[in-house]
Amino acid sequence: MNRSTTYRLFVLLFLSFLSRTPTWSQSVTVDRIEPLNWWVGMKDPRLQLIMHGKNISGSSVDIAYPGVKIERVSKVENPNYLFVDLTLSPDCRAGTLSIQLYQDVETRKGRRKDTTQRIAKSYTYELKARTDFVKAQGVDASDFIYLLMPDRFSNGDPSNDKFADMADTQADRANPFLRHGGDLQGIINHLDYFKELGVTALWLTPVLENDQPLTNEGGTLRSAYHGYGFTDHYQVDKRFGGNALYKKFVEAAHANGLKVIQDAVYNHVGINHWLIRDLPAKDWLHQWPTYTNTSYKDQPLVDPYASRIDREVTSNGWFVPFLPDLNQDNPYVANYLLQHALWTVEYFGIDAWRVDTYIYNNLEFMNRLNAALLEEYPKIHIYGESWVNSVPNQAYFQRNTINVPFKSNLPGGCDFQLQFAINDALNQKPGWNEGVQRIYQVLGQDYLYEDPSRNVVFLDNHDMDRYLSVIGDNLQKYRMGLIWLLTTRGIPQMYYGTEILMKNFKNPSDAEVRRDFPGGFPGDRENKFIASGRNQAENEAFDFVKKLANYRKGTPALNSGMLMQYTPVDGVYVYFRYNDQKTIMVVMNANEQDYSLKTGRFAERIGNATQGRNILTDQMQDLTREVPLAARTAYVFELLP
Repeated sequence: MNRSTTYRLFVLLFLSFLSRTPTWSQSVTVDRIEPLNWWVGMKDPRLQLIMHGKNISGSSVDIAYPGVKIERVSKVENPNYLFVDLTLSPDCRAGTLSIQLYQDVETRKGRRKDTTQRIAKSYTYELKARTDFVKAQGVDASDFIYLLMPDRFSNGDPSNDKFADMADTQADRANPFLRHGGDLQGIINHLDYFKELGVTALWLTPVLENDQPLTNEGGTLRSAYHGYGFTDHYQVDKRFGGNALYKKFVEAAHANGLKVIQDAVYNHVGINHWLIRDLPAKDWLHQWPTYTNTSYKDQPLVDPYASRIDREVTSNGWFVPFLPDLNQDNPYVANYLLQHALWTVEYFGIDAWRVDTYIYNNLEFMNRLNAALLEEYPKIHIYGESWVNSVPNQAYFQRNTINVPFKSNLPGGCDFQLQFAINDALNQKPGWNEGVQRIYQVLGQDYLYEDPSRNVVFLDNHDMDRYLSVIGDNLQKYRMGLIWLLTTRGIPQMYYGTEILMKNFKNPSDAEVRRDFPGGFPGDRENKFIASGRNQAENEAFDFVKKLANYRKGTPALNSGMLMQYTPVDGVYVYFRYNDQKTIMVVMNANEQDYSLKTGRFAERIGNATQGRNILTDQMQDLTREVPLAARTAYVFELLP
């Protein structure tokens, strides 16, 4: 046999060997199964696994584990996905199960078809036992929320500021549009600061991975430091410290008497989300013939005369071009988001959810998600961002007393209407409908809410001009607004830095109201976390918030008692917070001149009290005579016999 013949024979034998060897085991892999894990003993026994890999849709699935039953295996348009519906029986035990993927592969021997061969691959999945660590405590009117942006608050670990393997590799504090390096460790380092201030709950803007490229916004390249473009629902961004540090942060916060609120985004994801980069199906997103932005109009959602197209544009239009809009009518999308919410509470132990861009979601889906969370965690609080322009429309998107066809089950909302009213009260001259009348009128519409005490009240946030700048750097107004914030009904929330007089307008961009907290970063020349690093005005502001917030925390009549308000007269607004044990009288003189207040009109609430202790100055005030009020000043009196 010559060399040529030998070579041809070798090639034929090798090709015959390949033809008899199924190629599936070499070409098909599973690279992701989500949720990352699950728990036995959840109230809802159902679990839907999303499996992603290469050409796996032709596979059959088997799980041989006591108490686990496969109900259905579903394919979608993209052959790289399988959706596996399971039921976990009540007696299912924690452990590691094996997910077997099978594919029947035909083999050949020469020109003759051989028998079909079943090839299997095995993947593990963990079912955990539920633990009784602190979680899902909820927040209520007795709490005081501190809102911060992790990237701009404090950098506790400079080694995680940037990574070469991420879409955005930059971090530069000199550039207001890039990442600055703040992280979870930086927040952990300052838990004592929050406790001193009287804070009881921390709301962080989103911490999930935002592996987004820089985006061109208005001609400027900007990073996703804000966190609202998720690219992986099951990973906390490693520039913040990752999953392990977030869990440590929640545990440390709880150990220090602080609750944790997570920022949820259900309406959209980042353009680099792994599900978008390999879309399961076209209808995973809201698709339009050409790019269609939401109108940002809430009216078509509540208007009985609205056209269908206007409703669709509001709900299904994209928030911005680089944040793909999720189609929550797709049952797989809905299950993915719902299960992630449950997983987050159970895994990290968070206490409440703030829901971003609430009105742009499918509202029926949001009812389903809210109900699932509340069924599993009855104490958890959920409040939504419904940035609208009237009290009725704001009430529509949460639990209300309005007779409308759609009934929301959202427990609470961000109270934009009261925020608008407080700013008007501080900046407008008193009038029939102006000034302090605005607060009075807005609160007078609380009958539209099922429970207005579950609304979150605020003066500003990360999307708004900062409070101090809006009121013209006026420290008298500053104190008045904070008294309103911390004495009215609802759950007060303060934006980071307000306590040290941070200010600015959103000009030329949001970055101006998201500046770094001084002292939170290596090399800072000033440290505003400590009294010696603050100037006199900043210390006075800090101490003002500290005294009022801590008094509120220890006074149930103020933080969760009844509210009775009196019609403002001559620019003076008076209301009471009270329970069976104590009565607090709040008085605001919104005038530019001093005023003498006669107290006889308030006898219904003052009762037999003859004096009040000013809780900010500890001075006593005789209530049987006219009370002198300084111009643009507010008072908080604890009534005494």
